[in-house]
Amino acid sequence: MRRGDTDAQPLPSMLLMGWQEGNVDVPYWLFQYYTQLRLHELDVMLILHVMAFKQKEGKDFPTLEELKSRMSVPQEKVITSLQKLLKEGLLLIDEETDPVSGVHSEKYNWRPLMQRLAECRADELQQARLMQRKAAEGKGRSERKDVFSIFENEFGRPLTPMELESIAGWIDKDGYPEELILAGLKEAVFAGKVHFRYIDRILLEWQRNRITTVEQAKEHSQKFRSR
Repeated sequence: MRRGDTDAQPLPSMLLMGWQEGNVDVPYWLFQYYTQLRLHELDVMLILHVMAFKQKEGKDFPTLEELKSRMSVPQEKVITSLQKLLKEGLLLIDEETDPVSGVHSEKYNWRPLMQRLAECRADELQQARLMQRKAAEGKGRSERKDVFSIFENEFGRPLTPMELESIAGWIDKDGYPEELILAGLKEAVFAGKVHFRYIDRILLEWQRNRITTVEQAKEHSQKFRSR
């Protein structure tokens, strides 16, 4: 072994460093949404090769032979995939002419593909927000149904349409919290006056005294009874 060989960096480590430096920036959304754009794995691989030629070799317009040399399918399939991307507007060929030399050149442009992927992402986020809104609305309807059920249990009978409308008015029109309405019902039961007019007076009394929580209502009722 010659002097200095031990100081040399091992070949695998050198190759690993070169590998890391040779990474190609690939949009994650391409992997996530390519099926929504009706793309196949061959189409995606072709796009990745076009990106790699541009990013790592500075070739804006690799030839079919160059693309085929790095793919494991016949050139006919490469051509078919390329025609598909161009036809669907996911890949463009921009033409340029140098103003000084007059040399005409072409280059691939995948900005339309990125726009479509961004639209897929936006649609997914919108659907997620819609699902969250529906879930929240469903929870609200479920909680309101529970309020009605509690009233029916206390009254020992189904509520009349007018009584249902009264509860809905307390919630939607007057803005009383549902837990405060139930506290008013509990207060009416405690007083032995289980009817809507009495509950409405309780809620109005609490509103005048700026009572917005069950704890404040309990404290106010205790003070009222002590007087």
